[in-house]
Amino acid sequence: MDNKKITILGGGNTAFSVAARLSHIGMSVCLLEHPDFAETISTIERTKTITLEGVMETGPVAIDKVTLDPREALDFADLLLLIVPAYAHRPFAQFCSPHLKPSHTVVIMPGTMGALEWNEISKEFGVSGVTVAEVDTAPYVCRKTSDSSAVIWGEVSTLGLGVLPSTEGNQVSAMLRPLFSNISIYDDVVACGLSAMNPVVHPAGVLMNAGRVEYSRGEFYFYEEGVSASVAKVIETVDEERRSIGKALGYELMPVGEAFHVAGFGPSGNIWEAINGSHMLTRLKAPGTLESRWLTEDIPYGIAVWSKLANQYNIQTPVIDSLVSLGSVVMGMDGWKEGRELSDLGIDRMSKSKLKDFLKTGNIS
Repeated sequence: MDNKKITILGGGNTAFSVAARLSHIGMSVCLLEHPDFAETISTIERTKTITLEGVMETGPVAIDKVTLDPREALDFADLLLLIVPAYAHRPFAQFCSPHLKPSHTVVIMPGTMGALEWNEISKEFGVSGVTVAEVDTAPYVCRKTSDSSAVIWGEVSTLGLGVLPSTEGNQVSAMLRPLFSNISIYDDVVACGLSAMNPVVHPAGVLMNAGRVEYSRGEFYFYEEGVSASVAKVIETVDEERRSIGKALGYELMPVGEAFHVAGFGPSGNIWEAINGSHMLTRLKAPGTLESRWLTEDIPYGIAVWSKLANQYNIQTPVIDSLVSLGSVVMGMDGWKEGRELSDLGIDRMSKSKLKDFLKTGNIS
């Protein structure tokens, strides 16, 4: 494969930031957006330029190709970075799968076990041999600032990677290191999906600040003001339940406070200490509405999936379950039904041993 060519799938905050940053460091980038969201790339489709601001490379930079055509985008590069919300993973997989080839490697940023869903969808299109991977968080703390610009406030210190099949982990890591030098490999994609930190923090934090979000329309600093010591206790309990799922499946998952520190967000300590000592996180305001990805993504595609996985192996997650149920009332939709089922991931009714074999080889024995 041509290690200088990358296709980025998506046109939102992180997709723009990654596209601009990789172009700045000499990569040839194609940006593909789904036709349903064509307006997100309409400006740069004409100008072929994104302006990057912030703490990394800055200034305008050329994007080689901007398109709505999946065949054109997948012919451009073998390495595909899917950088969209979790609820867009399935539409993009269906959009792109007819044009996938065994030479392609798909990396979902971040995944929350979306790699498993992409794998199942590609099989529906008769595609085999594609390596699918995911990371545990977005590579940057960033925002899209206009139709043709983005800002990066900080880079995570460690970007955790899970690969399906896990035997391809070193190969995918080698592909990504020229783009993101801070790659660290998990045992497999389930370990990576269980290590996503947004579902640990966002649902509990937003629901416990629901009145303030609605009254102020998000005009307060979420991490600095909203994650008080009491809110942090609930987040830590969610984290304990997440780690109990991991332990039952043979993973030693990092506690949330330590994970925030290792990612470079804040000092060592528990989650309250890490957040309150963070320069990056304390600058972020709360979502302006409860109809936010911090609930609509992190509940049905995050903690609800963790609960379903736990239930399959008879692990109790009472606080996570209560947040899904409470969040469903607040969101006005069923957080249990709107996201992924284990059948969507191809792992329902799998024993632990069969799950391990599947994650290692990508094959069901």
